Amino acid sequence: MKIIIIGAGRTGCALIKALSERNYDITVVEKFKSIVDEVTDKYNVSGIVGSGASKETLFKAGADTADVLVALTPVDEVNILSCMQAKSVGTLKVCSRVFQPDFAAERKLLEKEQGIDYVFNPKYDIADEAANSIGLPGIVKPEGIFGGRMQMVSVTIKEGSPIEGKTLFEVKKQLGSDLLICTVLREGKLIVPDGKFTIAAGDIIGLAACRENLFDILKGIGIIREKTRKVMIVGGTIEAEYLIDMLVKDKKKVTLIESDIDRCRELMEKYPEVNVSLGSGELADVLEVENIGSMDALVSLTTSDEMNMVTSMYAWSRNVPSVITSVDAPEHLKLLHRVNLDITLSASEISVNKLIRFIRNCEVGAEKNEIEKYATVADNKAEVLQFSADEGFKGLDKRFCDPQFKLKKNIIIASIIHNEELIIPNGSSIITKGDKVIVVADKKAGIERLNDIFAD
Repeated sequence: MKIIIIGAGRTGCALIKALSERNYDITVVEKFKSIVDEVTDKYNVSGIVGSGASKETLFKAGADTADVLVALTPVDEVNILSCMQAKSVGTLKVCSRVFQPDFAAERKLLEKEQGIDYVFNPKYDIADEAANSIGLPGIVKPEGIFGGRMQMVSVTIKEGSPIEGKTLFEVKKQLGSDLLICTVLREGKLIVPDGKFTIAAGDIIGLAACRENLFDILKGIGIIREKTRKVMIVGGTIEAEYLIDMLVKDKKKVTLIESDIDRCRELMEKYPEVNVSLGSGELADVLEVENIGSMDALVSLTTSDEMNMVTSMYAWSRNVPSVITSVDAPEHLKLLHRVNLDITLSASEISVNKLIRFIRNCEVGAEKNEIEKYATVADNKAEVLQFSADEGFKGLDKRFCDPQFKLKKNIIIASIIHNEELIIPNGSSIITKGDKVIVVADKKAGIERLNDIFAD
């Protein structure tokens, strides 16, 4: 598969690194020769110096025979034009990143009228993930919703957890609900566990369940989502605006702190129901004046990783129940993960996950590929794949406990959708013709067809 990446910034390089695990033919286009040299020295990719908006440059990069082009420059107009030019010369699928709300609002128009297959806005994605995470403790992270009803979350198991030291068989019996622990990250290594696997403190488990049952399951693990009425946002960024829209719609009481007086005035006019405060002076004094200790959640969304980290650490020290921090530099993410400072959001990390999903979904329909939907979980080490079972499926109408129904190592069937009913499978489950099958697998397994899940 031939892929062209326009722009080798933080997200572009993170995408190249993630894609290098698979056998893709990658060409990077950048206007600065020094960046092209650095990327081609570090990764097994080709490089072209020039503008992705230029047809001449795109032809040099092989856009006339490319399968996918992803435009990730800092300029929305360049990204959009690059995609339009690439489509005009023969690239099969194109994707554009946009930052500005005007372009983001016209996403469907760009996709329909300009032929751009996928338009995404990392600023909106950060706000959306923050909104979904508010109230959750840092040990829980939403991973996504699959098949319409199956929800996956990752949960870090703390010492003293009700399921610490229990096997998966015991956990399922204890919680009394349909659930499946699909993945375990232990000391950074991926494990796809069986029923005899024993959970230990420090494990990060990937748990799949019907959305309707998830609250009761988390409660059984000893995790309760905090009720959030009052939310403080630090930083009057575009991400903050998106988040305010979501929180106001959800009837939350919002306090916003912004250090620029003109931006404060602008936000006060736009959001009369929000308490907008000028955050000049010492950070701790500003937070105390706005009564940080009474807040149910704090989300730090300034443009500075360092400011976000300091703000969140102060909120954590004041026992704010839910603290969410936006950081993007890899070294800062690693630091916050070490101290487990509640929930950290990274725009480049979220974007790379979305782009890998887009690229893998571009392979759908290829002769050797049966994947209908795709996503990554477990710190990008595992894949969630959806297939349809047809008459060629080797496991058709066989019970999971049948010795012939033997899966490869590090592969598990997370759920079955039968006549629109979600089933979390057990040993007596069967897959019938027409069922949707959701599989969780180690990325290294290279699953492309449903029959690939079986051991030889």
